[in-house]
Amino acid sequence: MIAIINAKIVTVTNGTIENGALLVEDGKIKAYGADIAIPEGAEIIDAKGGWLTPGFIDVHTHISTFNEPNTMPGLQNDGNEGSSPITPEIRGLDALNPHDPAIENVRKAGFTTCYTGPGSANLIGGSGLTFKLRGNDPEKMEIPGHRHMKFALGENPKRFYGNKGKAPWTRMASGAMIRKMLIMAQQYSDQLLAHEKGEGDKPKWDMQLEALVPVVRGEMKARIHAHRADDILTAIRIGEEFKLDYSIEHCTEGYKIIKELQAVKADVILGPLMTGTVKMEIWGGKKENPAILNEAGLNVMLTADSQSATAMLPVHLGICMAHGLKEQDAFEGVTIRSAKFLGIDDKVGSIEVGKDADVAIFDGHPFCNFTRCKLTMIDGVVYHNTL
Repeated sequence: MIAIINAKIVTVTNGTIENGALLVEDGKIKAYGADIAIPEGAEIIDAKGGWLTPGFIDVHTHISTFNEPNTMPGLQNDGNEGSSPITPEIRGLDALNPHDPAIENVRKAGFTTCYTGPGSANLIGGSGLTFKLRGNDPEKMEIPGHRHMKFALGENPKRFYGNKGKAPWTRMASGAMIRKMLIMAQQYSDQLLAHEKGEGDKPKWDMQLEALVPVVRGEMKARIHAHRADDILTAIRIGEEFKLDYSIEHCTEGYKIIKELQAVKADVILGPLMTGTVKMEIWGGKKENPAILNEAGLNVMLTADSQSATAMLPVHLGICMAHGLKEQDAFEGVTIRSAKFLGIDDKVGSIEVGKDADVAIFDGHPFCNFTRCKLTMIDGVVYHNTL
C-alpha cells in the first residue's frame, strides 16, 4: 500500500481537502481525507504541502501521430494521410509509438490519460484512441472501446488538397464530400441491417464505409474540426442532419454564436488556447473564449492540440483564468468532463474511492507558470517523482 500524506487534495467532484492523505492499493484509490489512518507498513510519499489532483486528461492531442523528434524539413509525419481527403479506414493506433518522447514529456507535466489521433488535413481523417501514458504495447496502452472519428472543415482540407489541384477547393465542396460519404455509409448500414433480418443481400464489403457505420449509427463520436463561426455552424448542420454524436473541436469563434451552440447543447473541445494568428481562420481567437463558453453553460473541455507541448496546457489554463475562466471550470476541463466525454469517468477524472490511482502532485497551484509537477502516478505506479 502507498500513502500520500501532507497533500492539498483537489477531488474536483467533492471539494478540496487541506492537509489530506490518500491511500493507494492494487492500483486503485482506497481512501482519502483529512483524518485517514495510515496503515502500518505503508510506503509513505510526503507531498510536502503540494497540490494533489486527478491525473490530467487532454482529449485532443496528436501525441505520436505527429512524430517526435522531427526535423524541418523532414519525413512526413504520421498525423495526416495525404493520399486522399477521405480516409475513415485509418487508425491512430497504428501510428502510436510507445517510445515517442512526447509521452514522457507530457506525463511529467501531470497528464495520465490522453486522446490522440489523425490531424485535420482530411475531411474524414480516421479514428483516434484513448490511452494511458504508460507501457510498451500500443494495444495495452489503449483504453479499449473509446475510439472516435475525425472530421475537418475550414482551411486545412482546402489548403492541403486544393493546393495539389484536388478537391476540396472550397468550403462548399468540403460539406458536399462529407455528406456524400455519410449518405453512402447510411445506405451501407441499412443494407447490413436488412441482411441481418434476412431481407436482402449483404452489401459488397467496403473498408471505408465499414469504418463509418458506427458513426452514422451514433455509436462512435464524430470529432469535427471547426475554428471559424461559419465552419462551426456547418459542423452543427451536418451533425444534426445525420443525427451524429458529435463535438466541435477548437471552436475558436464559438463566442460569436453562443445561442446556436446552446441550442444543440454542444460538446466543445476548446483550444489551442495560445496560438498566434498563424492562419486566417484563427484570427478571431481570444483568451476570454473559455470563460464565455463556460458561462454559457456549454460542456467545455480544454486542449493544447499538440504533442509534447501538451505539457504547457496547465499554464495556458492559468492565463485563461486571468481572462475570466473560473478555477473549477479549469480543473473540470482537464479532468472529469474530459473523462465523461471519453466514457471513462468510472475509472479516472476525479479523486474517488475505487477509481484508478492516476494522480499528480504539484508544488504550487497547478495552473501557475512557477509550479512544477513533482510526481505522476498511473494505476498506482509512480513514473515521475522529484519530491
